[in-house]
Amino acid sequence: MALALILSSFVAASRIGGAAQQYVLAAHRIDPVLAPTAMFGRTPARGGKGEVTPPDVFRRMLGDIEADAVFGLVDLILTGHFSDPVQVEIAAGLIERARVGDTGRPIIVIDPVLGDAPGGLYVSEAVARAVAERLVPLADWITPNLWELERLSGREITTAAEARDAARALGRPALVTSTPAGEDEIGVLYVDAETATLFAHPRADAAPKGTGDLVSASFAAGLIEGLAPRAAAARATRAAAEAVAAAIRWRTDELPIVAIADRIVRPEAALREQTL
Repeated sequence: MALALILSSFVAASRIGGAAQQYVLAAHRIDPVLAPTAMFGRTPARGGKGEVTPPDVFRRMLGDIEADAVFGLVDLILTGHFSDPVQVEIAAGLIERARVGDTGRPIIVIDPVLGDAPGGLYVSEAVARAVAERLVPLADWITPNLWELERLSGREITTAAEARDAARALGRPALVTSTPAGEDEIGVLYVDAETATLFAHPRADAAPKGTGDLVSASFAAGLIEGLAPRAAAARATRAAAEAVAAAIRWRTDELPIVAIADRIVRPEAALREQTL
């Protein structure tokens, strides 16, 4: 039985953050354990008024999870949104305790949720610094969007090749969402030390929020399942494209992750692949 620990936000009525990722992982038959960093009824983008998990509560929650010996069973730690820099430090300490020896387990996937274009930063400067300084160096993989990659690397990025170089400068293998692709396309860029591949698909005029969360969880699921990382990246991109197309077809503002779970696991959306 595969087990994943998610450290991110919980939004009850929206398929974003950890609330989306737990359903993606469950579709892959990976048991999710979600420790929420913030809790909302509806997405803040639509006016949801939630509450940040106080660091002391977050620490106790993780302590209880650790006391049940869950850390010894965890195959994946996936981090996303943090609302307080102390939460980030707690998460970093947890990762350092959970990763013992050279076993390669648990796999650490850091989604550095900092902001996006055109609005920019939507966490505090203190949280952004903590994520960059404490979590990114602990990652086996990072999954930033293009704006977050610019922020982390200190570089302006306008092309997929520039995104590749910026990701490599961070010293961590990366899956970069919202990467520039061809006309009327959007891409996910896979980057490791030797190779880089852009997976592009048609751009939707109004995609629901949460596609980055879906991609990071789907990619992480592929790693747990033993897929080659590049194959996991291709499947994650297809899964996002399938979910967006279904949402548009059904005229919903939310990603229908549960309704199309089979297509999330076995997506068939067409991609254009470009080696960089």
